[in-house]
Amino acid sequence: MKHAFYQSDVSKQPVAQLRDRFCADISESEALRIEQALELAVRARDIDTLERPRGIDAADILLALKVDAQTLESALLSDPWLRDNLGTHEIRDRFGAQVAELVEKINWLNTFNEYPESEIQAPEQAELLRRMLLAVVNDVRAVLVKLAYRVQRLRMLKNQEDIIRYRIARETLDLFAPLANRLGLGQLKWELEDLSFRYIEPEEYRSLAKSLATNRAERESYVSSFILTLSDALKQNDIAATVYGRPKHIYSIWRKMQNKQVPVDELYDLLAVRVTVDKPATCYAVLGLVHSLWLHVPKEFDDYIANPKENGYQSLHTVVIGPEGRHVEIQIRTQEMHMFAEYGVAAHWRYKEGSKQDAALDRSINSLRRLLESRSNDQELLDDFHTELFADQIFVLTPKGQVIRLRKGATPVDFAYSIHSEVGHRCRGAKVNGQIVPLTYTLKSGEKVEIITAKHGAPSFGWLDPHLGYIATPNARSKIRQWFKQQDHEKFLRLGKALLDSERHKLHQPALKEAELNRLARHFHLPRADDLLLAIGRAEIGAEQLASALGKAEEAPPAVKAVTASARKVRNHDKLSARINVSGVGNLLTHLAQCCNPVPGAPIIGYVTIGHSISVHRQDCSNIEQLPPHRRDRLVEVSWGNGETQFQVQIEVSAIDRKGLLKDVTHVLALENANILQIHTNTSPLDQSVTMLITVELQHQRQLDDAIGKISNISNVLSVQTRN
Repeated sequence: MKHAFYQSDVSKQPVAQLRDRFCADISESEALRIEQALELAVRARDIDTLERPRGIDAADILLALKVDAQTLESALLSDPWLRDNLGTHEIRDRFGAQVAELVEKINWLNTFNEYPESEIQAPEQAELLRRMLLAVVNDVRAVLVKLAYRVQRLRMLKNQEDIIRYRIARETLDLFAPLANRLGLGQLKWELEDLSFRYIEPEEYRSLAKSLATNRAERESYVSSFILTLSDALKQNDIAATVYGRPKHIYSIWRKMQNKQVPVDELYDLLAVRVTVDKPATCYAVLGLVHSLWLHVPKEFDDYIANPKENGYQSLHTVVIGPEGRHVEIQIRTQEMHMFAEYGVAAHWRYKEGSKQDAALDRSINSLRRLLESRSNDQELLDDFHTELFADQIFVLTPKGQVIRLRKGATPVDFAYSIHSEVGHRCRGAKVNGQIVPLTYTLKSGEKVEIITAKHGAPSFGWLDPHLGYIATPNARSKIRQWFKQQDHEKFLRLGKALLDSERHKLHQPALKEAELNRLARHFHLPRADDLLLAIGRAEIGAEQLASALGKAEEAPPAVKAVTASARKVRNHDKLSARINVSGVGNLLTHLAQCCNPVPGAPIIGYVTIGHSISVHRQDCSNIEQLPPHRRDRLVEVSWGNGETQFQVQIEVSAIDRKGLLKDVTHVLALENANILQIHTNTSPLDQSVTMLITVELQHQRQLDDAIGKISNISNVLSVQTRN
């Protein structure tokens, strides 16, 4: 997605075409000097074989910002090949001392770590910031040219390795885009942000660009109709104004989507109109007319004319409910306000001084001068810069002192996912400055954050609920969604296979071959066997449908007579052992082994003891797995019967204590239809850790597995296991 002022391969155009381009609308003397500078820049372009930003590219970007002729000359003369092959004295002799000095400052900025091979660290980043701040204070035009070179660098990144793209894009969002914003360079800021976003979050960028492209024609038609209605109303009220659709920028749209937690089609300013007039008083007249034509949204109204932004930006913003009930954002400003919003400091030398915007520029430069003159070390300088230009972000520390940047409002869960996906998935608690805090705690700059993780864990689905306040960053939200997407796929695939196998066993059918599975899938109009298993696992294909498709009605138990054990022991084990079916052997006493404590639904196997009773074990019991070869002939096949007998089990939950934790655990058990018989809790006053022993009554193994899985996902829970 390219900006309106983007010109592809300008530096490759013929000399005559470039001359016409750069020398339009300037005096004859200025045109002569630019022609001389252009001649040198073209020579550099033709000789230099390195793929890097050219002075012609930078000058063309600045041309769109309506900079003065000296700035254009300096951009052309700061071509990287000329930097190495044209002396300062020669530039001074041909173009004068002012241009030579400006070119020297630009080269000083451009030569700093131009092609970083590793991630930029605080000392290097602070030095680059000092250089740019000093250039702003001395002659801000040097920074204008540097920003133009950075834009061209980003445009050329598509041919670079991913890691280089990311580092340069990250540095751009950290330093260059905020500085462009502070200097009022709206056009440069938008392209710096959009191109950086494209390389930092390529998937998000492509998805959003595709969504915007899908409905662009319909949006443009709506805006055109809206403009026509508003223009007619302005004419009828004798208000001279220009009305046009306002272009949208991907990064700003994405930022608003994250801040408001809404999809792209619910944003107000996708339908945006701008009105420019002659003077501030007319702005308010237009506002009154707009509000008389359509209902407006009070909370979306901003008066930046009476209360300008820090960088001097002025405009009226309002949102109205237009035809078809659709929200339309309208900006109203004077032509002078518009020029400053678009070109900022770039127009400083070209237009009259003494305006409110000029005073705002002085305030911006003075605030940056104070940063430069402060006696700060590298990290303090960067922190102060972030405070000045990153009001919507925070900087927190890891236990080892590494600085992590997060958006304002971030929580410990956001912090965990910024460290690593696995740390986020296994996050169960957090400490801030040594004190345990809830996972919904809002982090502040300067705090040291430590994440408490479970050995095995998974994110909670509740973390995705924006009303609960667990996460605030798109990075965390994306990783959590990806985890659930992957886990659900694998879970339902396994479940579908198990249900299919169960149905086959009921019908005494052998395992299905691949061709038979594919044929069964086609019966349900599904393309592959995996799609069939997923549909079964998700209950989209019921048991009766599956049995019918397999070719037989559900039948009675197998022909081999299965004898239900008749002996009864005491309490729970007596009831459960009565449900054991032993194939091929009659009238045997069965009992559940104490070593592994099998529960209904778990895979089991029988062992014929010396007293000719059957000891029932889990198939993965360590005693069975370590059984000597000469005793393995005592193993017999057993299975659970069909009774509805319940069994008891004790669940041990280890967690970091918090308000409402016990309620959350018991709520999960209630949802799983578990009958809670007893609860015992023990909380340590030293580290606020808590151990819960909960005795419950259940009907089958799957019920127990689901309960353990869901309890494991509760915030602050570290581990969940059963006790024999």
